[in-house]
Amino acid sequence: MKVLKMKKKVVLAFSGGLDTSYCVKYLSAEKDLDVYSVIVDTGGFSKNELNRIKETAETLGVKQHITINKTDDFYRQCLRYLIYGNVLKNASYPLSVSSERIFQAMAIAKYAKEIKADYVAHGSTGAGNDQVRFDMIFSIIIPNLEILTPIRDQKLSREEEINYLSANGVRMDWRKMQYSINQGLWGTTIGGRETLTSHLALPDKAYPGKVTKKDSQGLKLTFKNGEIAAVNESEFSSAVEAIRYLNQLGGKFGIGRDIHVGDTIIGIKGRVAFEAPAPLLLINAHRALEKHVLTKWQIHWKEQLAGWYGMMLHEGQFLDPVMRDIEVFIENTQQAVSGSVSIKLLPYTFQIQGIESNHDLMSSEFGKYGEENLAWNGNDVRGFAKIAANQSKIFHSVNKTEF
Repeated sequence: MKVLKMKKKVVLAFSGGLDTSYCVKYLSAEKDLDVYSVIVDTGGFSKNELNRIKETAETLGVKQHITINKTDDFYRQCLRYLIYGNVLKNASYPLSVSSERIFQAMAIAKYAKEIKADYVAHGSTGAGNDQVRFDMIFSIIIPNLEILTPIRDQKLSREEEINYLSANGVRMDWRKMQYSINQGLWGTTIGGRETLTSHLALPDKAYPGKVTKKDSQGLKLTFKNGEIAAVNESEFSSAVEAIRYLNQLGGKFGIGRDIHVGDTIIGIKGRVAFEAPAPLLLINAHRALEKHVLTKWQIHWKEQLAGWYGMMLHEGQFLDPVMRDIEVFIENTQQAVSGSVSIKLLPYTFQIQGIESNHDLMSSEFGKYGEENLAWNGNDVRGFAKIAANQSKIFHSVNKTEF
């Protein structure tokens, strides 16, 4: 009697693009593994897109394909802290992919544990950040599983991947994919020929969003304890739904488009285009509100810690316990961050008009900047200025400084 040999299992992070499609064929045909493909939805896919990705995986011959939804966890455990912290890498990029990959990797690692997989795999190249993020999370959660990375290990070009898939009977027009697009709840990144240079701009046609608004429009964002609570007085079932609405609305104006140039985890410079209407609107509105309701030192120390938080997240260090410590501090600063921010939307830009809050520290009860002092008098300021200048005065006197 012939005994069938059980194939080993590999869990593959699958997006349905060229790289992960190659991985399915290579791991099954060349490595003789049963491929269990997983896509983790962190809010960037429609139902139709998820169905299309599932069909692609099954056409390629996976043993099983599943979708794991982590959108709510993504917001509660990460995105709200990026809003609380006004986190924009290099003052421009809202860490769209950085944050997304961490939660995708954690969900994939957990699934690999559940099905007792023998391997885990991803389709990252050897020239970007994602390879580090996936590897780090897998090394922490499933340290005993070998990580398979065909694209990285073989240093494949797109042409080589296409030729391999064609030779293995896969008939898809991969050549139409001129731009690499990663669409997510917290923004969409676009990479292509232009982003490999330092001087070329991305053409409008490369952006998934289409600009249809030509006139200005008012927008009112209401926050409660730092979280978005209403848009134009309308409440949403969740912050996630508010983010989706702002992405749709802001996208019509072309808001949130930019090109980010930054330092990668592996030490080279990277350039990527992005459009992130909701993150840019929320973070800038939230920052404007905080300027009114937080003290000088709250703002100062929150900026220091939030900057570190964003850098650690970007570099895959989300599971370091210091991240939970920083989150406690940042969340505690949000107790008085409640109120409304008025914004004017314009084609490709927006303007913060002003804020209304019961916690506004610009209370006229204490004074009006540059005009009227109500809580002190001139003699108070003379004494204060004299003491504040005292140490510098002593230093320059002792050292006989000439000005």
